[in-house]
Amino acid sequence: MNIYEIKDFGELLAANSYPGRGIAVGKTPDGKKAVFAYFIMGRSANSRNRVFEETGEDLIIYPADSAKVEDPSLIIYKPVRKLAGQLIVTNGDQTDTIYDFLKEGKSFEEALRTRCFEPDAPNLTPRISALLEFADGDFTYKMSILKSADGAGSGCNRYTYEYAPLSGLGHFIHTYECDGNPIPTFQGEPERIAMEDDIDAFSQKVWNALHPENKISLYVRYVDLQNGQAENRLFNKNTKIG
Repeated sequence: MNIYEIKDFGELLAANSYPGRGIAVGKTPDGKKAVFAYFIMGRSANSRNRVFEETGEDLIIYPADSAKVEDPSLIIYKPVRKLAGQLIVTNGDQTDTIYDFLKEGKSFEEALRTRCFEPDAPNLTPRISALLEFADGDFTYKMSILKSADGAGSGCNRYTYEYAPLSGLGHFIHTYECDGNPIPTFQGEPERIAMEDDIDAFSQKVWNALHPENKISLYVRYVDLQNGQAENRLFNKNTKIG
């Protein structure tokens, strides 16, 4: 087993019909840009009834059809928020918790100690989060997962991974190992994936590799490390009504 193997992101996604929600962060092979991607998938009508919309440099999830919303608490949130030289990416409303803590001069880890996995038994969906911090023409990033200590939700285990970015390398963390009932929680460290210099090639590869029935939305951002300029790509399976 090669622990330093770098996997093709498209092949990794195509082999898994239900990784759930996923965050990938890394640096382009030319070393010039920071990259993150966030996607959501769903099996139920409530989960699938969603679209991504940009609001400034942030991202928010809305119902595609508000008349069909069953439980808004776990499907409507801001997955991406920007604060000065920091970018927050998460799969839930912990985005706001992290934002508030950072604004007060506290840490990513302190914020996540106040949160836990989602209360959606029997799946007990993990909360996954990432923080990109930009300085001196480069960046660093952290990734986190909060998951149940057992099948009953008796306790919350918190894991944080901190990376010094390497050109061409990214890390991918997702909520579920694969499809199932209940859905098995992600295990192990974030997976090592290959990044690409071209945002369109990378975005299309990810979107096309996600399971056609289960995928809902994808958002990708490339940030130039010298001038801070960002390019974004957004994909929605659904069209917002109203």
